[in-house]
Amino acid sequence: MKDLPKQAVVASMVVAGLVALMAILDMVMGVPFSGSGNTFMMDIIFIICSAIVGYLAWDAFREMN
Repeated sequence: MKDLPKQAVVASMVVAGLVALMAILDMVMGVPFSGSGNTFMMDIIFIICSAIVGYLAWDAFREMN
């Protein structure tokens, strides 16, 4: 049970990376969403939020060691 917090932090880093990857793919190729004008702003917001969550998870992981 001691590794559960580390696993949760690593999972949040992975999910943040996947969200950022999906947003970048949507902006560049229009996949998996439409890539239309309205989703462009949402993609930018998703990338910013993913960067914040990824940084916070990385910082928490670093403090656990």
